[in-house]
Amino acid sequence: MSEQRYYYAAGRRKTSVAKVYLEPSVKATSFEVNGKTLAEYFYGEYLGNVQAPLVLVEMLDKFNVKIVVSGGGYASQSDAVRHGVARALEEYNPNFRIALKAAGFLTRDPRRKERKKFGLKKARKSPSWSKR
Repeated sequence: MSEQRYYYAAGRRKTSVAKVYLEPSVKATSFEVNGKTLAEYFYGEYLGNVQAPLVLVEMLDKFNVKIVVSGGGYASQSDAVRHGVARALEEYNPNFRIALKAAGFLTRDPRRKERKKFGLKKARKSPSWSKR
């Protein structure tokens, strides 16, 4: 009985979390995001953003990719998926780390929405003030 080997990694951006499973494949490859194909789920620039780590290391047609992503919008979800795919590729082959790190795919983007402060209308916007 052969055991299937998956390479798993989680990617994050803002409030989005992507769980990425890479399975090496010799036959035709598939790319599944939340039960849909990649083209059905992402579109335009987000589509290329998701595939960028695989294209960089020339492994686009070598894996079956299954992704479960939640939270945020399309932009942050695509960035979370890109981060997860890059981390899973690094787990598959640690030699990919140099190229992925240089492209910035392994770095977690720490920017988040700043909280609203009391006495202010938003995080930094203050109410209008008049001397007289």
